[in-house]
Amino acid sequence: MAANKTLPTYFCRNCENPLALGEDLISKKFVGASGPAFMFSHAMNVVVGPKIGRKLITGSYVVADVMCSKCGETLGWKYVETFDLKQRYKEGMFVIEKLKLTKRY
Repeated sequence: MAANKTLPTYFCRNCENPLALGEDLISKKFVGASGPAFMFSHAMNVVVGPKIGRKLITGSYVVADVMCSKCGETLGWKYVETFDLKQRYKEGMFVIEKLKLTKRY
């Protein structure tokens, strides 16, 4: 019988505010302003900024910057809308830069 695999919780590196659960991690293959980034289906303890149009690697999107609700650190963005049918799966997802995170099991 396989052992239960414990998933991490992700925290703001700046203030240790919990931001996301390991079970909500969708992909580690994203790129943010500071380098590698993770996509999550849900995020907690974040403030979502105003919607803005932004050109990213895979096309044009309407996104909103995401900040830590405790310290105000800009963490990444939330996909609000895409104009490419192939990218629709991203709508509502959160991308948080790896350098802004720490994780604990």
